[in-house]
Amino acid sequence: MRAGFPDFRLGNVLATSFTGTLSERHGTAVERIPTPQRLVDWLAVNGLAVDSCTTAQLGLARELRESIHAAATAAAIQEALPASAVHVINDRSAQGRAAAILTPEGKRRWRLSSASCVEDALSVIAADAISIIAGERDGKLALCASPTCQAAFFDTSQSRTRKWCDMNTCGNRQKKARFHANQRKNTRSAE
Repeated sequence: MRAGFPDFRLGNVLATSFTGTLSERHGTAVERIPTPQRLVDWLAVNGLAVDSCTTAQLGLARELRESIHAAATAAAIQEALPASAVHVINDRSAQGRAAAILTPEGKRRWRLSSASCVEDALSVIAADAISIIAGERDGKLALCASPTCQAAFFDTSQSRTRKWCDMNTCGNRQKKARFHANQRKNTRSAE
């Protein structure tokens, strides 16, 4: 990753990984796509390479990210989807020119043409969001148990009881906090 920027939080689900480009939403927020070039980098890492991005396209991407987050959060807590979020997701989905292709390994990948732009990549992300929010994929939307994060994530664990958006960050942080609290408690008890 480029120096000076926080690492990307990558997951197995494109739409929720995209919402993870803004983390710690209920704490000190961490913006992982602060510049147009950084969005280009994120798209490339996720198989949606584009040549360039403007400030206006970065704005469209952030609007989509926040709309997916709002809709996924509502779905996870079984509330009505925000109409404005649904409108943005649908608009971004309809504006792109990407094609689904089947790989020799039997996986679906998205192909952008050589002339593709950010809007084409955003349409793929929006389509992915639609499939998970609509319940078309095996798994369930959940919210991270970290009080500072509360990111929406797609739980595909067998029991569907995952608590953290990412065990290496939020889960680890919570485990460390519990460990240190227990250490302090044990130290006080020993005194």
